[in-house]
Amino acid sequence: MYRISNFTNNDDIKVLNSLGPFTVIEYQRDLSVMPHNAALAYFCNEMNVRKRQVICDVNQANITLQAGAMQWTVGNVNATTGVKGVGDFFGKAVRGKATGESAIKPEYTGNGILVLEPTYKHILLVDLKDWNGSIVLDDGLFLACDARLKHKAVMRSNLSSAVAGNEGLFNLGAVGEGVLCLEAPCPKEELVEITLQDDVLKVDGNMAIAWSGSLSFTVERSGKTLIGSAASGEGLVNVYRGTGKVLLAPVLDGAV
Repeated sequence: MYRISNFTNNDDIKVLNSLGPFTVIEYQRDLSVMPHNAALAYFCNEMNVRKRQVICDVNQANITLQAGAMQWTVGNVNATTGVKGVGDFFGKAVRGKATGESAIKPEYTGNGILVLEPTYKHILLVDLKDWNGSIVLDDGLFLACDARLKHKAVMRSNLSSAVAGNEGLFNLGAVGEGVLCLEAPCPKEELVEITLQDDVLKVDGNMAIAWSGSLSFTVERSGKTLIGSAASGEGLVNVYRGTGKVLLAPVLDGAV
């Protein structure tokens, strides 16, 4: 038996969202402030720069994590590699190399609570049933998920995407039933959701953070000709084509 006190019931902590086995909390103030960084802490608080943390209820589901994301556990919670054999290990190693994600993502099983490392990024909880069971993620967004979800490397529809779009050739995809936990550059309230029905979305820049697995993703000239692309001032654009959804951040991560 265990009891957790002065955590989610602390008046400095606000519960932002709960979905499936995941609960997202936010620290309303930084109480561990010294004189030399008091001004920074004040302005961070005013601009919604706050620490956020994910609590995982392992009683509800086994949890797959990005490597190194665990902070502490309580109860009968055990970490495994999530590898189910030599073939599975080889597949995960190849997928990790292709997508740039960690090859082995630990899986936590048992009964108890798993708490992840705090982050200043915004946490998004995504239920794959709202995405027809398939989603593709931009690089570096994956934090955790229900272990029932299957991961795969999704290849771009055209090889030129890797060079022309200033991106890798593969993205991490997730398929199945369950909830994904993502680290995003902006809060859910600022994300633009576009639903396509046999249509096309063109985006100037790497602003799409997630899109339906049913969509094809290519990098193309913004105009029909090289001269037309140059005249438009846009050059190359990311193109999402088909039926599905796309989540767009309002600004590029790190843009000023």
